Amino acid sequence: MTTRLTSIQITFNSDARHISAKPGDVILAPLKLANCRLQTLYIKRFMDNDFLASLQKLELLAFFSGYPVIYTVVLFFSGKKKSVSRVVALLPFSYALTGTLFLGFQFRKLYPDYSIENISHHTQLPYLLIWALLSLSFWIPALAKKTSLSLFHGLVFFLLLANDVVTRLLSSSPDSDIVANDMKVYAFSLVLNLGTLAVLILFFFLRGFFKSLKRTV
Repeated sequence: MTTRLTSIQITFNSDARHISAKPGDVILAPLKLANCRLQTLYIKRFMDNDFLASLQKLELLAFFSGYPVIYTVVLFFSGKKKSVSRVVALLPFSYALTGTLFLGFQFRKLYPDYSIENISHHTQLPYLLIWALLSLSFWIPALAKKTSLSLFHGLVFFLLLANDVVTRLLSSSPDSDIVANDMKVYAFSLVLNLGTLAVLILFFFLRGFFKSLKRTV
C-alpha cells in the first residue's frame, strides 16, 4: 500500500525528529507511520515512568527526611532534662510508626488494584522503597534499643533531599519554585515525624496514668 504524505513530526524535550516527504512524493507510508507510533508510545511510557519516579521520591522524602532533625533535637535536650531522656527510647518506635503510615499510604494509592503488574508500575525506585519499608523493623524491641540505627536509616533520605536542594541552587539556572517545593515537603516531614512522636508520648503517658489509677483503686 502506498499513499501521499506531507510531514509528520515528533517533538520531545526540545529534540525534534522528522519523518517528512515533499508534497506529491509517493512513499511507503505504513512502515513510517508504524515507526512513528512506536516512538510515540516509547516517549509516553518514558514520561509516565519519569513522572512516577519523581512522585515516589517526593513521597519518600515527605515521610522520612525530617526524622534526623527531630532525633537530633530530642537527643540534644535529653542531656539537659531527665524527663526528655525517656523520650529518646521512643524515637525508633515513632519512626516505625511513620513507616507504618507510609505503608498504609502505599496500599491506599494502589487501591483497588493490588496486582503485581500495578505494583510494578508504581514502583519506580525499588531500592529506596525497600529501604523505607525497613523502618518497620524498628517495631522490634531488640532493634529499637539501638536508637542510632534509626538515625542512620533516616539520614539516607535527609541527604537525598539536601543533595537535590544544593544541586538545584548551584545549577546554572536555579529554579526557586522547585527548591521552595522541596522545602515544603521537608516541612511536612518534620511535622509528620514530630506528630508520630507526640502520639507515642501521649499513649505511654496515658497508659502509665491508668496503671497508677488502678493501683490507687
